Amino acid sequence: MNKLLISLLVSVGITGMAHATGGDATAGSQKVAVCAACHGADGNSPMGAFPSLAGQSSRYLLKQMQDQLSGARVIPEMTGMLDGLSERDMRDIAAFYERQTPVIGQTPAEMLELGKSIYRAGIADKGVAACAACHMPSGQGNNPARFPALSGQHPEYTALQLRKFASEERHNDPNRMMRDIAVKMSDAEMEAVAHFIRGLH
Repeated sequence: MNKLLISLLVSVGITGMAHATGGDATAGSQKVAVCAACHGADGNSPMGAFPSLAGQSSRYLLKQMQDQLSGARVIPEMTGMLDGLSERDMRDIAAFYERQTPVIGQTPAEMLELGKSIYRAGIADKGVAACAACHMPSGQGNNPARFPALSGQHPEYTALQLRKFASEERHNDPNRMMRDIAVKMSDAEMEAVAHFIRGLH
């Protein structure tokens, strides 16, 4: 059932959803100064606790900002950061980050085999779908479907989000897709796939 749902959502995302946020990346470059402290001037965060946004899907980024404002996703560090931004501002910011180039890290050798296996094939005996099914083989994500790009993301941030989905502290995933996957994973499996993603390209 999970595989069927994922396949349908990917297909709908590719063929049926709007393709862009309509934002202006040039205008967005003038609106991200306050974001740089945590996310880096070019969207590559210097700290593992904060996500890198460079190369991220604009539709996904826009949704996360909208969810933060509505309370659908609570990010304490973002409290007040979006206040005063218009819908146009958020679209421009999302477009700016989508145009940036992510910095890819390296996967530690001891995490490579398990992380690669989970990302590419999932965990069959636990019913965990392959990450690549939604986030694409190279981790570029699926912008029309609002599935985020993962390639180069900090492992600290990725593992934390998996734990938050597993505990349902984070619950803004469509149709419980991430919660239903993360709750079946061990901490070691989360860490391994998070480190694999850091070096994925």
